[in-house]
Amino acid sequence: MLSSSSSKPPTQQLLQSADLISQGAEAKVYKAYLRQFSTSSHGADHGAAIEASEPVLLKYRFHKHYRHPSLDASLTRQRIAGEARALMRCMRSGVTVPGIRMVDVNEGVLGIEWIDGKSVRQLLPGGAELEDISELEEADEIHENGAADPIADYGVSRDALMDMIGVEIAKMHLADVIHGDLTTSNMMLRKQTSDMVLIDFGLAYHSTLVEDKAVDLYVLERAFASTHPDSEPLFAGVLSAYEKRMGKHWLQIKRRLDDVRLRGRKRSMVG
Repeated sequence: MLSSSSSKPPTQQLLQSADLISQGAEAKVYKAYLRQFSTSSHGADHGAAIEASEPVLLKYRFHKHYRHPSLDASLTRQRIAGEARALMRCMRSGVTVPGIRMVDVNEGVLGIEWIDGKSVRQLLPGGAELEDISELEEADEIHENGAADPIADYGVSRDALMDMIGVEIAKMHLADVIHGDLTTSNMMLRKQTSDMVLIDFGLAYHSTLVEDKAVDLYVLERAFASTHPDSEPLFAGVLSAYEKRMGKHWLQIKRRLDDVRLRGRKRSMVG
């Protein structure tokens, strides 16, 4: 007789064995391990299969009981497929994003490469919204020990990091992908290679409109201003690298960004 766990779909079994990392209104995020098999080429074991485990991040869009079941299932499939398509489009265009490891639209699960590193928000000064008490204690310890800059541990300067952010966003926009939620929380610096990875494409979509790209930049500008004090030079560095990479497309986007900023200020004044 089969056990209750073995009768579940493989994706549900994987979720059951995974560690919950965080939970939001739309999805739960887990760390899990996918089994891989490689072939040994040494000695008497030549050709033998060796099992290894790869850490992956699982994004599980759980069922919403306040929605009609058929509508909920349809929306979940659309959003999982849409995020996977955005990641694939970025990868084909050379944008540094996590690799896709599995997609199960029926179960509402997207599995992507686990990025070993820290978010840009954690690494920049004043990163206001440290969510975990251990992160807060670590930041205090760094400050007390007089560490010059946590980014230095990754072998890059702050200016170089701003350049990387600008270049990756430009490559994404040249591929006509709009992120939809550009913040320093959705950018990670990878430990092994010190490259900057754009993450969390849950709100991403395809668009050729200059307006959408300008709004993407404005969202990031506001995120810098609200999270990191005295961030104007930081964002200026991002825009400088973005401008160089966008080339002839930059002028239109700059004009529209100025318009979006003006609209934003008017809304702030009206309240």
